[in-house]
Amino acid sequence: MKRETSTGIAIVSCTLALAVPASALAQSGVTLQGVIDGGVTYVNNQHGGAATLFDSGILSPDVLSFKGSEELGGGTKAVFELTSQFDLGSGATMPGAGQIFNRTAFVGLANDRLGSLTFGNQYDFMFETLTLGQYDGAFLFGGLYDFRQGPFATLGVPANPTGSFDFDRMAGATRVPNAVKYRSPEIAGLTFGALYGFGGVPGSFSSDSTMSFGVNYVNGPIGLGAAYVEVKYPQLGSGHDGIRNFGFGAHYRFASVLAMILYTNTKNTASGAKIDVYKTGVFWSISGPWALGLDYEYMKGNDVLKNNKAQQITTALQYSFSKRTTAYVEAIYQRASGDAAITQAWINGLNQPDGAASNRSQTLARFGLQMKF
Repeated sequence: MKRETSTGIAIVSCTLALAVPASALAQSGVTLQGVIDGGVTYVNNQHGGAATLFDSGILSPDVLSFKGSEELGGGTKAVFELTSQFDLGSGATMPGAGQIFNRTAFVGLANDRLGSLTFGNQYDFMFETLTLGQYDGAFLFGGLYDFRQGPFATLGVPANPTGSFDFDRMAGATRVPNAVKYRSPEIAGLTFGALYGFGGVPGSFSSDSTMSFGVNYVNGPIGLGAAYVEVKYPQLGSGHDGIRNFGFGAHYRFASVLAMILYTNTKNTASGAKIDVYKTGVFWSISGPWALGLDYEYMKGNDVLKNNKAQQITTALQYSFSKRTTAYVEAIYQRASGDAAITQAWINGLNQPDGAASNRSQTLARFGLQMKF
């Protein structure tokens, strides 16, 4: 998930000031922005024992972004974005060394009337429409731990650290490389988009490819969103099968309370393994700097996944020192069940080295601090 949402401070670098005329500077700009999140987490049962650990990038991923635009005339501008994710504890780039702009890297054109067309490594619409559209409490208060994993390792998502980490792609933990993406302008509260990621397999246009679509409608306090993505992997059906996700959500704002409901469906098209997720929650801006979040989710696997199930409750209390700096405490409880002899609870984000519980329940508590810049 690790996700990225922040406010930025526009800056024009000294290099640009020296390299281009003043008239051009008036038409273009570069923004540097980012988020840093760190804290301490206690887990009551991680592979059979209690653990206390420093963990970063939980409420939001630790990222550094460069965004820029240049006015081209006629309401059109060229845009780019480069985002690097890093581990606060070690300072290393994530997910691996040398992958400096693995989070996002794209360039394109944007027009207020026609929308935007971008090319590069980008998010699909499960994240962009449903998560950024505020249909999931994890985006607002639960963070990475509040997204999906559970007792579903045999779902078998390729190149996944646990086989089911962020299985419905709502955390944005996986982007789409080599992608072309269109996003519409807002039309009476309606926005929509489509994405295609090229697989690059000779003689097979769709092999190893990605398709995604999203639509969002906002009218006053009401919001409705739906999204679809199918990623084909070379490990599944020689690149012709993959992991398919779709979902829809709704939210309604009652004065200081945002109420949310969400449904997602994930399927391994090669094995037939499938998971349904039902989630509801509220985020309450209590007064002044205080805010409180609470949500409940139910995850249900089919018979291919031995009818494994999990229920999870997440709550968090936040205190904002300013618009940029927030301290928070959160607590999560997950209870798993199913037909397997041992069904292990597994809260998302507890990945290494042995994140799963030794039995059907797992609880964690966390204190953290997030700063945006």
